[in-house]
Amino acid sequence: MNSFNYERATAPEAAIHSGSAHNAKFLAGGTNLVDLMKYGVESPATLVDINHLSLNQVVASPDGGVTIGALVRNSDLADHALIKNQYPLLSQALLSGASPQLRNMATTGGNLLQRTRCYYFTDVSFPACNKREPGSGCAAIKGYNRIHAVLGQTDKGPASGETCIATNPSDMNVAMAALSAKVEVQGAHGKRTIPFSEFHRLPGSTPSVETALKPDELIVAVTLPPAKFSKNAFYLKIRDRNSYAFALISVAAGLEMDGGQVKSAGLALGGVALKPWREPDAERLLIGKPATIEVFKQVADTLLRGAKGYEHNAFKIEMAKQGVVRCLTLASQGTTEGTQA
Repeated sequence: MNSFNYERATAPEAAIHSGSAHNAKFLAGGTNLVDLMKYGVESPATLVDINHLSLNQVVASPDGGVTIGALVRNSDLADHALIKNQYPLLSQALLSGASPQLRNMATTGGNLLQRTRCYYFTDVSFPACNKREPGSGCAAIKGYNRIHAVLGQTDKGPASGETCIATNPSDMNVAMAALSAKVEVQGAHGKRTIPFSEFHRLPGSTPSVETALKPDELIVAVTLPPAKFSKNAFYLKIRDRNSYAFALISVAAGLEMDGGQVKSAGLALGGVALKPWREPDAERLLIGKPATIEVFKQVADTLLRGAKGYEHNAFKIEMAKQGVVRCLTLASQGTTEGTQA
């Protein structure tokens, strides 16, 4: 590990000032950043410790929603009464991630910035990685790509050249996407709000740029709108083992039911793209429709349209479709205990 400077910030303004220096990184739980430093993927000149900032509260918002401080630990958020009762989808997703020890350290803001677990990215002995070395290529495209993306590899459709087929590894992000969260950030020029759908970026021509954050900005909170899916929500995670493993496919489904019909819906896929995958057309297919397998299959086909598999991960497309149907079925039945398969 390379040597680095360490600074402890006690106010957001001080953190932003220090974090805007060349090659500085914010340090919260460190569950991802420290690993990447050990691997040689990240070599910050300065670590700005933000753990002493007052950003660790979960507060009900005046509009009926909730504001989650960026430093709220994943375990605390998953177990918070307001989240468990009003946003069970988020609690389920958090509890399916990592291990209890990691959840005790990991933060809400850090989870938003969690980087891909693509082995070609984390192993610096592979020279071809457009995330680490822009323009060097993507070794995963013709390599071992079992865990990689089947959606969003390019902005121009499957026929154009892909620059990166990595996936976003976060479970929390999938639930946040389905819940239409917003990310509150603060920078040298003030505060702004980023819709969750715009926070993470697809690779396009700049796969090394992963979020809409500016270099001098600090995540201070995530806000959720008033709860609509507290009674009908389900998080499904399909992975190789039942603990301490990243999703091959995950599905976050929230439904607002009116009798046997769907009044509104939030639906997102994980493990399939460099950002949580949400398709408004798929959700619109649910509105005003009965909660039936036939409707859910149409939704799944729409959500996965344009999907492209590779040598080792083509199975993900059908797995994702089946996962969507299963997750929507369980959500519509009022099952609020997430599961893994």
